[in-house]
Amino acid sequence: MDRPVFRAYFLHPRFWLLWLGLGLLWLVAQLPYKVLLWLGRCLGALMYRLASARRKIAARNLELCFPQMSAVERKALLKENFASTGITFFEMAIAWWWPAERLRRLGTIEGLEHLRQAEADGQGVILMALHFTTLEMGGGLLGLAQDMYGMYRPHKNPLFDYVQRRGREQRLLGVIGRDDVRGMLKLLRAGGVVWYAPDQDYGAQRSVFVPLFGVPAATVTATSKFARMGRAKVIPFTQQRLPDSQGYRLVIHPPLADFPSDSEEADCLRVNQWIEQAISACPEQYLWAHRRFKTRPEGEPKLYKKKR
Repeated sequence: MDRPVFRAYFLHPRFWLLWLGLGLLWLVAQLPYKVLLWLGRCLGALMYRLASARRKIAARNLELCFPQMSAVERKALLKENFASTGITFFEMAIAWWWPAERLRRLGTIEGLEHLRQAEADGQGVILMALHFTTLEMGGGLLGLAQDMYGMYRPHKNPLFDYVQRRGREQRLLGVIGRDDVRGMLKLLRAGGVVWYAPDQDYGAQRSVFVPLFGVPAATVTATSKFARMGRAKVIPFTQQRLPDSQGYRLVIHPPLADFPSDSEEADCLRVNQWIEQAISACPEQYLWAHRRFKTRPEGEPKLYKKKR
């Protein structure tokens, strides 16, 4: 994709309120990290009370994925998840607008040797990540240490899309549209590293149903297809917000061995098993507000209540 370009249209009065909000967020983001975490938790508590639709989706997901938990345990996890979601807004500002040296002090990275080995082997890398609430921090911190590209879905608001892309591309080599298969394969065959997350529901057309936390989930087959067609390694990547304002631990895991296989279903199952392990390590930091089990196998009932 081409680099984001500022347009005079962004000065239209329809964007003034957004400009004001972004300006205030930039100012607040200059505060100490501990203060931003506290503000994020306060925002998350407010969102828990007001964002009832998202709260119900997240609660339903936790009920489906952690039936072994008591209702009290799941409610506590849900509240902590909203606190993490509130922090996300300030982490976004940190990742986009903090100077590189200040940002770098927040993170430690383990496993960079796996990316270096892929580079030495002349292979591209699908950096298999997940939609954690810490997504922006993970991409921003790793982008300071490793040349990489990110998969990207344009935002509906053109001004916010411009600001978001500009913020991300300060840390990345560039972004690729989610549907730009040709561009993705070109980068992989050239030895590039591409951030890619296969953990959301994109419908049945490009998916197979395999278990995720014991629930049949529409799982995209693109991971194994990209790996095969791009002649690339699949290397899992996770990030975790540490307690007590210690920053972030980024882990680049060993590449998946013997991947892809001859079976897309087996590959998708393997991906979901890894997703389960990664989420279970810090479930409060995952994006539970997404309707992950929206698409159902034929004949099965819907798992979420209809929107009013």
